[in-house]
Amino acid sequence: MQDLSIYLPGILLAYSAFFVGIASPGPNILAIMGTSMSVGRRSGIALALGVATGSFTWAVLTVVGLSALLATYAAALVAIKVFGGLYLLWLAYKSFKSAMAKHDIEARQLAGGTRTPMGYLTRGYVIQMTNPKAALAWIAIISLGLQQDTPLWVGAMIVLGTFALSVVIHVTYAIAFSTPVMVRIYGRARRGIQTVLGCFFAFASLKLLTSRT
Repeated sequence: MQDLSIYLPGILLAYSAFFVGIASPGPNILAIMGTSMSVGRRSGIALALGVATGSFTWAVLTVVGLSALLATYAAALVAIKVFGGLYLLWLAYKSFKSAMAKHDIEARQLAGGTRTPMGYLTRGYVIQMTNPKAALAWIAIISLGLQQDTPLWVGAMIVLGTFALSVVIHVTYAIAFSTPVMVRIYGRARRGIQTVLGCFFAFASLKLLTSRT
């Protein structure tokens, strides 16, 4: 393994971007919350594991695709970083906009009635894999750890680390938000959380857009 210190800052930044990305509830997170509250904690956990598995799949596909692209066109790294930086800037805008909004989060149960735990796991995987924004987000996340001639183990560390984070955080949502009280508590803290997330996304965007490698 090559010198870890060279790539560790980018790997940690990718972890951080992924973490703060799912700290802000999107449709998938709200579905996990709603399922835990309406159906039960077990079903919410199953849905959470499905979403985490879908996230892992997107991460693998992105690493493999970008690695193949850079192996053929080394100059594409600049374009990837510019795209990733602009997308992170867009996420920063969305976070600040959410912080200024008056409405609180609204957790809802998935349509289609109750399912078996395996059914919820499958449903979570499907909704994650059919989310086009997931592909854009993963390009931005993976590009944070890319440098010229980045070895494959860097991508592997990003994929495995974010998968572990995904499982832990999504399951935590399912467990913590199995009662409406937690949703109300999160709703009260929403503006402060979204402001912090917006600042981080803006910082990560600046790092990518000013990176020379």
